[in-house]
Amino acid sequence: MSTTEIKRVVVDSGISVFYCTASPENNSSAPTVLLLHGYPTSSHQYRNLIPLLSKHYRVIAPDLPGFGFTTVPAERNYTYTFASLATTIGAFLDALSIKSFAVYIFDYGAPVALRLALQRPEAITAIISQNGNAYEEGLGAGWAPIRKYWETGSAEDRKIVNDGVVTFEATKWQYTHGTRDPEVIAPESYTLDWALLQRPGNLDVQLDLLYDYQNNVALYPQFQEYFRKSQVPLLAVWGKHDPFFIPPGAEAYKRDLPKAEVVFLDAGHFAGETETAEIAGLMLRFLEKVFA
Repeated sequence: MSTTEIKRVVVDSGISVFYCTASPENNSSAPTVLLLHGYPTSSHQYRNLIPLLSKHYRVIAPDLPGFGFTTVPAERNYTYTFASLATTIGAFLDALSIKSFAVYIFDYGAPVALRLALQRPEAITAIISQNGNAYEEGLGAGWAPIRKYWETGSAEDRKIVNDGVVTFEATKWQYTHGTRDPEVIAPESYTLDWALLQRPGNLDVQLDLLYDYQNNVALYPQFQEYFRKSQVPLLAVWGKHDPFFIPPGAEAYKRDLPKAEVVFLDAGHFAGETETAEIAGLMLRFLEKVFA
């Protein structure tokens, strides 16, 4: 089994991107699979998936700015928007000379990758979407307080989101809700997430990103046009009990990508945490066809 390496690279005017990577032994030319995490986690969420994929592929999982162990110097005056996250990940890919890749998109990772797809559509060889949304109908009831915040932008609604979404209890709930067996979820997952979210200034970063998510929704028509034009191979592996990104969002992919494969799992938002082996098996079969 290949060894997962922990690395850093400085990109985008001083941002130190932390990432995990592993590759098959004696195969330096293996296709690249990029794993992009979501809120409120980091590359840590892929700790069990990476060894399963890296027997066949070069796997790379970076931490987005504001998450995990990626660091942004204060003097950088970084603006925490999804446009900025996409710019940083684009610079990260360029620094590693990655010109083509399959991408696993989850939660926040979806709009980051799809913004990159608009900029460099030829780079993306395939998409695996694990509760990574690109359709209005995929936005569930869990977005209600955030949508209200989008409408008003008020300090009052920002506080409601802060008190109801950006808390330890809500962080843990995202992992356990809709899961067949919450006891299998390692407590270090949501505990680490919460510890890193509490770094100075980071809770405001998260509220800024939640507010900016509305700009991803505005880009949904462009993401969908990219699907129609590219006909990129896509596998949607969806935790069907996710309150944030609901099953119609997975089914909608087939409207623009008729050959898309859609699989529903008896799991919640963090399906990758509980159904790792099943997802890896589905991915490996899918990618084998893509790279045949």
